[in-house]
Parts: sequence; C-alpha cells; structure tokens
Amino acid sequence: MGLRERKKAETRAALSWAAIRLAVERGLDNVKVEDIAAAAGVSPRTFNNYFAGKGDAIVSRHLERLRRAADDLRARPADEPLWTAITAVALAQLEPGPELAAHPVADQEAWAAGVRTMIAEPALQGDLRRAGALAEAEVAAAVAERTGTDLSKDMYPHLVASVVMAANNVAQAHFLRAGPHVSMPELLTEALARIAAGLPPP
Repeated sequence: MGLRERKKAETRAALSWAAIRLAVERGLDNVKVEDIAAAAGVSPRTFNNYFAGKGDAIVSRHLERLRRAADDLRARPADEPLWTAITAVALAQLEPGPELAAHPVADQEAWAAGVRTMIAEPALQGDLRRAGALAEAEVAAAVAERTGTDLSKDMYPHLVASVVMAANNVAQAHFLRAGPHVSMPELLTEALARIAAGLPPP
C-alpha cells in the first residue's frame, strides 16, 4: 500500500471509529455527520467522500476487519488444519487497533450497554446485514481457495463462511450480555472449537 492509499485507509478508519464511539456514547439519533467529521479532524465533505451515511461509517470497521481476516486466512500455512487457521485469524482480528489506543474505553459495562443499544437501532440493521453479506462472501472465497473447492459449484466454502460469521456474532452477543467478566477471545475460541468438533451436545 502506497502512502496515499495508507492515508486514505487511516482517514476511513478514523471516521468509522469516531462514528462508533459517538453513537455508543450519545445514541445514534444524537450524532450528526458534522460531529463525526469533527471528532476525526476532517470536514463533513471529506466524510461524504468516504461514506454514504452514519450507518455505513459504523459498520465499515467491522467489514474491514472481516475482509482482513479473509486475506489473513489465505496467508496461513497451506498444511495448517482449516479450523486451526480460522481460529488463529479470528483471534488476531480482536487485537485493538490504533483508534482504540487513542480513545481507550474507561467503563466497559457502559460501553457494552451503548453497543447493545446501537446495534439494536432499526436504522442500522440494513447496513449491518449488507456488511455481513459482503464479509461472508469474502470469507467464503478465502475458504474456497484454501480447500480447493469451487464457489459456484460447492456448498462447503459458503457453509464454512456462514458458520464462522454465526460464531462471531454469537460470541459478540454473549460478550455484550455478560459484560467485562468474560473474555471475547475465550468465547470466540470456544465457539469455533465446538463447531470444529461437530457441535456435540454440551
């Protein structure tokens, strides 16, 4: 990635994180594009060059993280078992980015409550579904490449991608319900381990 592309990616990430942070703190309806742009240190016009609206900005961070996971899955050793590779990649995406380091979360319980409220917003549901579908397609393509299957003919890569997305969503939902006494990496590891084992009864 060249300098120009890297700067654009940084601006996009800063806008997305600002949108998330403000929506969690204030509520989605109480956040304007101008607020997001100001928090990221750019103009509203710059915001509009990157995103179609608040929802688009909020889900962007999630989508980019999952797209990065698909790229990382392609880069894992070819002889590594599929679910070992998927688990390693999924856990790597939980590492906090530079935006979180710049704006650390002081009150985890208040943050979790704000995230729950934000993602329950009907205005955000369409953006979340669209981002989830795009991310699932990226993961399916990476699984197909890794397993030598055909996206157009084989169900397997689509099934794996769908299950991985479901595990991520369920682990996140449980983390938001249970609060800071549970570990998101542990929840995601457990979810993927149960799937890899064929989902035996607990």
